Amino acid sequence: MTETAIRYSGVSKVYPNGTTAVDHLDLEIPTGSLTVFVGPSGCGKTTSLRMLNRMVEPTSGTVEIDGRNVADVPAAQLRRSMGYVMQQSGLMPHRTVEDNIATVPRLNGVSKSTARTNARKLLGSVGLDESLATRYPAQLSGGQQQRVGVARALAADPPILLMDEPFSAVDPVVRQDLQRELLDLQQRLHRTIVFVTHDIDEAITLG
Repeated sequence: MTETAIRYSGVSKVYPNGTTAVDHLDLEIPTGSLTVFVGPSGCGKTTSLRMLNRMVEPTSGTVEIDGRNVADVPAAQLRRSMGYVMQQSGLMPHRTVEDNIATVPRLNGVSKSTARTNARKLLGSVGLDESLATRYPAQLSGGQQQRVGVARALAADPPILLMDEPFSAVDPVVRQDLQRELLDLQQRLHRTIVFVTHDIDEAITLG
């Protein structure tokens, strides 16, 4: 029997201006699956994703991870327990590649030297050379920055990875490479991945 990692039960999000972003969502996401939310801008896919890590709080209904209501978990603790990759990578420009990747492990109490060593190992897993570890984000291409963003999301070895249109800002050739690398990474790591996109071709490729 397949275990359920994530469960939305009657989840709605209505903003103060009356806009309904999500209306009574019921959904179960199996452990170890790659699930894609696809649709046009404004359909609620990013809102649904962000309710998983409480960047957005539902108006009604419950969101559960491994049977536990996320509302019962302190937001900071919840966010550190899962990886998050966004558009434009979201890297901190004043930190080197290795220190960007090491951010969450350092917050979780891992020593700087250990976190940096592990960060360098992660570079290889996302198709980057370790020699990039001491560079800054501005010294990388868009595709390289997105790979660093994925490595940072994986740094604390999270069971769940949230990806909010992470490849939409790179050119089509690089985007296809990143999609292939994500599928390869998922075959090796078997994370529970929730991926948001407005591109139906990308949704079919990944999902």
